[in-house]
Amino acid sequence: MNSKDCQEAFESLLRFAENRTSSLFETAYRPMAKEAAEPVKELFTDISLYILGAETTVESAVLRFFDNLFPLVYSRLINPGITDLSEDYTECLRLTRQDINPFGHYSKNMVTELSKSLWASRMLSQALSLGIEVINSTEHAALSKECSRALVKMQYCPHCQGLTLIRPCVGYCLNVMRGCLASVSELDAQWREFISTLEYLTNEMAASHELEIALSGIWSSINEAILHAQLNGPQLSATLGAVGEEDVPKADMSSRTQGLSEP
Repeated sequence: MNSKDCQEAFESLLRFAENRTSSLFETAYRPMAKEAAEPVKELFTDISLYILGAETTVESAVLRFFDNLFPLVYSRLINPGITDLSEDYTECLRLTRQDINPFGHYSKNMVTELSKSLWASRMLSQALSLGIEVINSTEHAALSKECSRALVKMQYCPHCQGLTLIRPCVGYCLNVMRGCLASVSELDAQWREFISTLEYLTNEMAASHELEIALSGIWSSINEAILHAQLNGPQLSATLGAVGEEDVPKADMSSRTQGLSEP
């Protein structure tokens, strides 16, 4: 697998995981599906950028997603009687989300599950790109004058004696090529170490840090987090009512038990 194939595989997995997550909201949480589309898109964009080597973290991407999700869960599922939250109160909900922890341990678990898999994918993507740069630089390296003379001599000297069908002996060829590739051969130890690193990363991805499993489980982690918030809706409403600036109506518990086993 080359760098392009690897990147296409990453993008395919991300699209599948994003579509599955969007399907969760459209099927199980329709009241907030339209508004949740943007946070979902941002989450997977951040994940993609992380894999490509951007200066971001999995933790910041996941926590930002849940920060943006909480106002929607609170106003559309926990308290569906709320028709419109002010921008100030919406921002208040975002800022207090990590303090009141409405999604329980599910948000942190999602960070843990994704971090190792995405780290291996990020390193593999960067390593493949670096490998291509090294190969291109060595492949197009200019030959020294001494090397050019030796190659011409090896190839054409027998012709001067009319021996056009006789090829240079193997030992002579090897000596000439060793001289021509002397500068490149200095990279041999580092290149072998690089190949070993690639093998380690691919093994990591194929073992406990399997990227496909981690990405395909995002929808489930989000679903469990939302269900947790719904079941603790009365307590959340009471907590926010004590510190908030608006009188938020309480929702009927019957509206808090929506969920989905699998989209």
